[in-house]
Amino acid sequence: MDTTKIVTCLADLEEAAEDILTDRQTIIDLDRTRNGNREALRHLQKQGDKKSWIVMGNTFFKLETESVEDILKKDQERLDKEINDLRDNLKKKMDKIKDLEGKPALKGFNLKPLNRDEMSAIYRTMGK
Repeated sequence: MDTTKIVTCLADLEEAAEDILTDRQTIIDLDRTRNGNREALRHLQKQGDKKSWIVMGNTFFKLETESVEDILKKDQERLDKEINDLRDNLKKKMDKIKDLEGKPALKGFNLKPLNRDEMSAIYRTMGK
């Protein structure tokens, strides 16, 4: 094998690995934000005030608590979608690394959890 071909292959492998590490750190950061939103939602529900303060960018706003809760819930949905998309892409990127290494793709890691309807169908079938 030619030296330039080896260097190119190693560079591609390094780039793919760096991309995976970046995505994993992004997932961690988004998850921290999601947890912060969850804490804020719990606090708003316990608080019971009609108006609440929220910060957007560098500005504070005093809005109806229901509006603040709606904003936080929409942000939670967006964060969930982004995290799930990143996790799905991580699997593809890991397969790319395995391909660059000349190894077979990992088996069993492309599984998806059952949704609520599928689980209830299983429980009905099993008699629970």
